[in-house]
Amino acid sequence: MALRSGSVRKAWLSTRCVLSSHRPWNKRDPSSLVEFMTPQRKLIPHGHGDGLRLSRGQHLRLIDPEGGQSGDLFAVSLDGRQRLSNGRTFDFGGTVYLSTGNQLWSDESEPLLTIVADDVGRHDFLYAPCNDDMYRKQYGLTDHRNCFSNLTEALRTLGVAPLPLPTAFNFFMNVDIDANGKLHIRAPKSRAGDSMVLRAELDLAIALSACPAATCNGGGATKPLAYEVF
Repeated sequence: MALRSGSVRKAWLSTRCVLSSHRPWNKRDPSSLVEFMTPQRKLIPHGHGDGLRLSRGQHLRLIDPEGGQSGDLFAVSLDGRQRLSNGRTFDFGGTVYLSTGNQLWSDESEPLLTIVADDVGRHDFLYAPCNDDMYRKQYGLTDHRNCFSNLTEALRTLGVAPLPLPTAFNFFMNVDIDANGKLHIRAPKSRAGDSMVLRAELDLAIALSACPAATCNGGGATKPLAYEVF
């Protein structure tokens, strides 16, 4: 993170970063400041999920470490009154293709997250999270890891009611819509190291899942995702 000399103190006060090696900040040692200001990256193993709290004004960076992997995000206000809504997002944004500058809205018509940076530029907000029923009915599989279970488990660990959970934001998932309205799932466009950054507009509980569906990830083995909060 590059910092102007006049903004070092402001940036230090306005960010909540974790020192990965826990070395204390020494104002006489510039390298310790750089280390102090580096957000800790947390890995989500393939097919698994995680949950976190995001304060208003904080940023969440979603990262594809290896490339070609999609994930799910669901957001709920910490008071439990507002939940992520694709319908309201389409209503207020006027597009199904969301990228830098677009906001993700709640079912109470309030913005929850704003996309402030995006290396990929293609995400999906139409498909519901994969679940047990989908794997059983479409593929004849049982006890398969799935995004719905990952997301609901993550919300429970945060003390937030997991349901209803109709549609998550499928970041890095690449879906085309043809002239007849038919949906076509393509391989994600994300390359190794690509990321997107979202800013919280409310205090939020965030659930994340590294999607275990091969169909959504180019047909091959699924991979981990990562995230940072700053």
